Amino acid sequence: MRAASSKPSSSPLSSHRPPVKKPHVARRRFGQHFLHDAGILRRITDAISPSEKDFIVEIGPGEGALTRLLLETSARVEAIELDRDLAAGLKQEFPGLTLHVGDALDFDFAVFPEGFRVVGNLPYNISTPLLFHLARYAPRVRDMHFMLQREVVERMVAAPSTPEYGRLSVALQARLRMKKLFNVSSGAFRPAPKVESALVRLEPLREMLEIDEDLLRKAFSARRKQLRNALPLPAADYARLDIDPQRRPETLSPQDFARISAAIRGART
Repeated sequence: MRAASSKPSSSPLSSHRPPVKKPHVARRRFGQHFLHDAGILRRITDAISPSEKDFIVEIGPGEGALTRLLLETSARVEAIELDRDLAAGLKQEFPGLTLHVGDALDFDFAVFPEGFRVVGNLPYNISTPLLFHLARYAPRVRDMHFMLQREVVERMVAAPSTPEYGRLSVALQARLRMKKLFNVSSGAFRPAPKVESALVRLEPLREMLEIDEDLLRKAFSARRKQLRNALPLPAADYARLDIDPQRRPETLSPQDFARISAAIRGART
């Protein structure tokens, strides 16, 4: 019997095989669910329709599945990633990518040039505060495309007097025109979330409404009460604004809330 050789194999296949990249273990505290469905990724890219003239900011690029498609269009892409392990992998895979390592909730988006575009598969556990944060930069943005929990998207685009209509609906509709584009099943993600998702497009309005945030908090903490009991406004002001004080906050449009906000500001001054 011939003894087995102790020398390593000289086969070209064994010597040049690239290392297998281990998938990142999703971290629950970051709300990580990585989109892996190639068909959905292509639909998102088609919806964004990026060009080489675009400046795109991606929030939460994760493992870079969408980042790769965006870079292939020759658009200028910068990304914001909180997970330092993911950031290290992104820097290695995309050496030319400008990457900001930090929390998008604390990020000053005013550093980007006017007309920038925003995309992202937003962590569901911080999606609402992040949307409020981004809405402040609406005048500088061309558009935003986000993958979000489907229920959140339905609240964003909801009409007055519907169960989904609330503070988030009014605050965003005051500054942005929004459209739900399509639903995405949980199987398109790793690990699969317990909820369905949806892609939504947000575009800034030419004329944005100024609505007091404290007013919205008070209104929708008492959404079933009559306005005269929910909001601090004299009956004469309701009459002047032609708003019935017996209506409930959930029936008011963003324009109504803007008028009430203006009346309150006027009373303060």
